[in-house]
Amino acid sequence: MVFVFKVLISGIIIAFSSWLAGRKPVLAGFIVALPLISILSILFSYLEYRDMEKVNQFAASIFLAVPLSLSFFIPFFLNRWLKMNFALTFTSALLCIAVFYLAYNFISKSGLMR
Repeated sequence: MVFVFKVLISGIIIAFSSWLAGRKPVLAGFIVALPLISILSILFSYLEYRDMEKVNQFAASIFLAVPLSLSFFIPFFLNRWLKMNFALTFTSALLCIAVFYLAYNFISKSGLMR
C-alpha cells in the first residue's frame, strides 16, 4: 500500500509538471528544477527504513549526481543553433548523460579523484 502511495504522489507531480509545461513553460521548468523527487525519496526512505546512515549516503549520492544529470540538457540548449528535430535532440541528450556517467564512473574507480 505504501508503494502505491509513493507511485501516486510521484505520478501526480510528473503529470502536473508536463501539463503545466504546455501552459507556463517557465513555471513548469522551475517546479521540475526543484528537488521534489529528491525530497520525497529521502523522506520516504527515512520513513520506511529509519536508517540515517543510509539516508546520508542517499543524499550524498544525489548531491554528486546533480551536476552529471545537468549534462542531459546540453543538446536542448545547443538546439537553438543546431535546429535538430526532437528525436535527435532527445537521443543526443540520453547519449550525453550516458557518456558523462561513464566518464564519472571511470574517474571515480581509477582513483583520480583522491
